[in-house]
Amino acid sequence: MKFNTKTIHGGQKPDAAYGSVMPPIYQTSTFAQSTPGGHKGYEYARSANPTRHALENAFASVENGTHGLAFGSGLAAIDAILKLLKQGDEVISTNNLYGGTYRLFTKIYEDFGIRFHFIGMENAERIEDYINDKTKLIWVETPTNPMLNIIDIVKTGKIANKHNVLLAVDNTFATPYLQRPLDLGADIVMHSVTKYLGGHSDLVMGALIVKDKDLAERLYFIQNASGAICGPQDAFLAIRGLKTLHVRMQRHCENGRAVAEYLESHPKIENVYWPGFKNHPNHAIAKVQMSDYGGMVSFTTKGNNYEEAIRIVEKLKIFTLAESLGGVESLAGHPASMTHASIPKEEREKTGVVDSLIRLSVGIEDEADLIADLEQAIG
Repeated sequence: MKFNTKTIHGGQKPDAAYGSVMPPIYQTSTFAQSTPGGHKGYEYARSANPTRHALENAFASVENGTHGLAFGSGLAAIDAILKLLKQGDEVISTNNLYGGTYRLFTKIYEDFGIRFHFIGMENAERIEDYINDKTKLIWVETPTNPMLNIIDIVKTGKIANKHNVLLAVDNTFATPYLQRPLDLGADIVMHSVTKYLGGHSDLVMGALIVKDKDLAERLYFIQNASGAICGPQDAFLAIRGLKTLHVRMQRHCENGRAVAEYLESHPKIENVYWPGFKNHPNHAIAKVQMSDYGGMVSFTTKGNNYEEAIRIVEKLKIFTLAESLGGVESLAGHPASMTHASIPKEEREKTGVVDSLIRLSVGIEDEADLIADLEQAIG
């Protein structure tokens, strides 16, 4: 089954009761049993729910995995991965990553005795310098948030496999439409479903997808024991959103390209970060491991002027100034004061997240309107 068909039919089948084409919303906390332990596959909705189960099957299908898990948020999904670890374990993470992930790593799990190494992974060989017998996990975002850095998943996967270390890839920015990390050597794929998979800015959710049965069972145990699940209404919305992922992503990519090229030619813009440019670091890797370059674009104004960046984002009209990304509508954000404010200024600026950086999530509106909006805002 080809990808575009998988988004609609993958892992899905009509409901057994009445043949409903869309999975029904099983808005129930518990399920009747004919005898103690005698049930039809579901007993309590934290452990499993038919609507959530249908969504988890769909997640596994589009990422070419065998097991999917849905959580109450992206951070809840990441939290489940970290619960595979124990005191004294070490994690190697990319140094440019979502601020919430950094906060979870440093403010929660460091206190539990887990050590994190935040490094630039653009040269994958650097990773081996930090691996020792305590290393249990390599955490990768690619493209990264918000600098759109590209990390070679194949090379990183080979390093992880060589040292018997888990490789987890946050695939939120690329989505399985553009990149499927399990096919490239990752052990775990994570998504903030809130973003592109849901696609309509109307839910908060996270997902994990794996191929290994034993690893899946460990994560299912954590999901059930910790209880950070999504509800059936949100699962239904995510199923609906997933069915249009392929058509949405095509337009996100087209508009992202148009916006990036416009910004690159603007005399008041200093730097534009978009993996489709030939001079973007590791563009050649992106060209191989991604089928297109996505709808995320970041840029800085000349002079690294904080006030100028704030003026621009406040003046935008079609681009909405808001947290998050990946919805059908275009959004603009100022990472230094919004999504990455939890990262100390000195640390974030080392990775390029300076005060003048603006991050755009380019939606699926008409590209001419988006460019006109940027034109009037930048001046």
